[in-house]
Amino acid sequence: MGAMSTTESMSAPAAVRRNLHLVALSGIPMVREGDDLCEIILAAVAHSGEKLVSGDVLIVAQKIVSKARGQCIDLRTITPSAKALELAETVEKDARLIELILRESTEVLRVRQDVIIVAHRLGFVMANAGIDLSNIDLSNIDQPDIDQPDIDGDEDANYALLLPEDPDAECEKIRHELKERSGIDIGVVMNDSHGRAWRNGTVGVAIGVSGVQALADMRGKPDLYGRAFRITQVGVADEIASAASLLMGQSDEGLPVVLMRGLQTGDGRAADLIRPRKMDLFR
Repeated sequence: MGAMSTTESMSAPAAVRRNLHLVALSGIPMVREGDDLCEIILAAVAHSGEKLVSGDVLIVAQKIVSKARGQCIDLRTITPSAKALELAETVEKDARLIELILRESTEVLRVRQDVIIVAHRLGFVMANAGIDLSNIDLSNIDQPDIDQPDIDGDEDANYALLLPEDPDAECEKIRHELKERSGIDIGVVMNDSHGRAWRNGTVGVAIGVSGVQALADMRGKPDLYGRAFRITQVGVADEIASAASLLMGQSDEGLPVVLMRGLQTGDGRAADLIRPRKMDLFR
């Protein structure tokens, strides 16, 4: 997977047609705690034969940000609470993982075998508090001598990766540092894979945003026939994140950064995309 382009609907007037160009940057190593993400990204831009241009958007996978910021937790250091032990029986997951999910959450919304849906401390409603057990490199992690059993006998599965502490702030930091080093002002979106109510399959969504309009409010604007939209809002950042996910992949592709060019950017935060609880009809 390398690059793809898409064009707006051919029914649109020529004056407003735009081309979007997306490139999955190559040459990115396995990211470890303490790595300089901006240095890695700029090297990948050059390695891919690209140059940053003002208005570009970089979509960065959550996982490499969490790794670089040291969000990897050894589950063998976690002591499950009584609530975690109780939920673990229903969900049929390790109680230490459930405990970590509870610590990252403000509310448990749904529970059944293999699934626990929570309100994350960042406001997202998601499965397992976004905690990931896959694709975690242990080569630079000290292996403590802890007298607790491995999860399913798999040493790698003892390590869980949490979401960044503040994804919007992380995107702002990356954007600022890239501008300092390159002189180019770009937008940054951090994406993650989320499931959806009523539909199978995960999709990429934006959990962090800087320098990109996250939510476009169409209310009051006319449709093709002059009728004003009354409730329509577009999750622009989520659409960006989802498009980038097609190039990033979900397993062993190793393409955690995508460059997008051709989008009219604004400014916003992923927090703009979170529906207030009083407007959530499904909780």
